Amino acid sequence: MSAVRTLDESAPPATTGVDDFGGKSTGRALTDQLARVVMWAAFVIALIPLVWILGTTVLKGGQMLLDASWWGNSQSGITARRVGGGAVHAIQGTLIQAFVTALISVPIGVLTAVYLVEYGRGRLAKTVSFMVDILTGIPSIVAALFIYAVWVVTFGFQRIGFAVCLALTMLMIPTVVRSTEEMLKLVPNELREASYALGVPKWKTIMKIVIPTSFSGIVTGVLLGLARVMGETAPLIILGPYTKVIATNLFDGLMATLPTMIYQEYSENLQPAVDRVWGAALTLILIIFLLNILGRFVGRFSKVRN
Repeated sequence: MSAVRTLDESAPPATTGVDDFGGKSTGRALTDQLARVVMWAAFVIALIPLVWILGTTVLKGGQMLLDASWWGNSQSGITARRVGGGAVHAIQGTLIQAFVTALISVPIGVLTAVYLVEYGRGRLAKTVSFMVDILTGIPSIVAALFIYAVWVVTFGFQRIGFAVCLALTMLMIPTVVRSTEEMLKLVPNELREASYALGVPKWKTIMKIVIPTSFSGIVTGVLLGLARVMGETAPLIILGPYTKVIATNLFDGLMATLPTMIYQEYSENLQPAVDRVWGAALTLILIIFLLNILGRFVGRFSKVRN
């Protein structure tokens, strides 16, 4: 009996739901609730200026977008004191320049990221990464002045829409490179190793496994870059001055965009022009919003299926 009593006394006590580190876990529960409150408070504080900006833009610019002429007419013949006019010339210019900028930036940015993640070793990779970091911190006006010095001063070319695209490319490439690089790093190495074990070459593994797996993240990075360059103003003012007529040729004459339309109309400082400023701002927000929806749709239906 004494042996049995000794075994019972030496057995570990049954769990009673009490914290081993001193009483009930009230402290951890309070910490969890405090962290939850702080997180939601930070979210609400960050949301306030966003809702304020969107609400103000919709209230002051929504009326312009409800007018059919806004989507079908340009500002040709419209003075600052005259009510009305459209923004089709600026919308077309913004979309054309964004498309050409993406056409140049996306292949360069994605291929650079693939090199840094999959092949980059030694001094060359460090130099490329360092140059991408430098481009990330360059202000838009510096990029515009650089292209102006090369395009206009050195070669003597005219200020045209394509020169704007070159400046915007300098701003978009680092965003695409860094976002794509991070997405490629998230691809598990097991996928690469399984492909290599089957005898698949490295370049085909990248094309068939790595890039498709991270495609949705790459699309997100491209959209972030587009959202940045579509709202830039300094390169447009320096390299592609505003015009009120429809112009779709990047290599001939001036070209209107929504940012330069906002700048030009705001400088008039008259109420009809100010109304068009809010309308152009809301139109730009709407275009970027639609591009983000399109990008999410493409990314969702382009994922690798198991």
